[in-house]
Amino acid sequence: MAQKVIFTNEVAQALEQFIAEFHPHSTMILVDTNTRDAVLPRLTAQSELLRSLPVIVTPAGDVNKNIESLTAIWTAMQQSGANRHSMLINLGGGMVTDMGGFAAATFKRGIKFINVPTTLLSAVDAAVGGKTGINFNGLKNEVGAFAPAQAVLISTAFLSTLPDTEILSGYAEMLKHGLIDSPEHYAQLIDFDPTEGSPEHLLTLLERSVKVKERIVLEDPFEHGIRRALNLGHTVGHAFESLAMRRNRPVPHGYAVAWGCIVELILSHMQLGFPSAVLHGFADYVGTHYGALPITCDDYPELLELMHHDKKNTGSDINFTLLKNIGEIYIDRTCDEDSIASALDIFRDMLHI
Repeated sequence: MAQKVIFTNEVAQALEQFIAEFHPHSTMILVDTNTRDAVLPRLTAQSELLRSLPVIVTPAGDVNKNIESLTAIWTAMQQSGANRHSMLINLGGGMVTDMGGFAAATFKRGIKFINVPTTLLSAVDAAVGGKTGINFNGLKNEVGAFAPAQAVLISTAFLSTLPDTEILSGYAEMLKHGLIDSPEHYAQLIDFDPTEGSPEHLLTLLERSVKVKERIVLEDPFEHGIRRALNLGHTVGHAFESLAMRRNRPVPHGYAVAWGCIVELILSHMQLGFPSAVLHGFADYVGTHYGALPITCDDYPELLELMHHDKKNTGSDINFTLLKNIGEIYIDRTCDEDSIASALDIFRDMLHI
């Protein structure tokens, strides 16, 4: 099912219209502790209807995207009298839209939900495409389901509440979309600093980025083929993210993806001849804006073990999406551990780790 993706800064009005259109038995709002304080009051101040809805609050942070938090959401929905004709509004970043979507997809075998992403990352990544889930046993998004929202409301109205790290985290996914889309799109992105450029220009770039993802998801909703293009940077990126979580020093998702893209573009150069100049330009941009994850060769066995857990793998192979050039995508490419270790060596050299 195609999701309705609406770009609007009149979020409260749009939500009222969707509630009238879907006419649910009851509606609840899910927030985390951050969006409860920074965003919910701004939204409910504009709508008496939204002020009247029950609010479910979950602890903020990706470390809380777990079975305990999910159980608490189910319990709150049950206690509010929700039934299979109810609806959940997920107001928050990727953690809220991922876990709220999974809660809605599984409660009473599935109820309607609307995503209102409040971070750049959730607008461009988590809120569009129907992927929902939680982390489990220290692994990112280990348990989940494909479940499209009835609607996704994308706005820049809440981005002013975010620190630069959150803006950059979302922008990494936009850079990835540029890499898999076209040289012209990528050039627009690599020439822009999202922490200093105008919000209007950022919204224009965001709209184009979301449309790239929408087009791919509509073509391959259950990730049997070309949708795996969206995994660029994620096989290594999720390993970086999981390693940081194990160290109790978590990193933003987009930072891990940016670093993962460097490693996977190095593998692309090794396997497919991806242009060296583009690779070095991308690595320079990432190094300047995102810094580096402190790793040594002693971390390689653990990183490889984490990559073996990636859901895209079949058998004992580690599966990647690689590029021959910007926009020239090769899915289901496997690399041996020695090649990955060599790419990690080059990654550390490029970022001066």
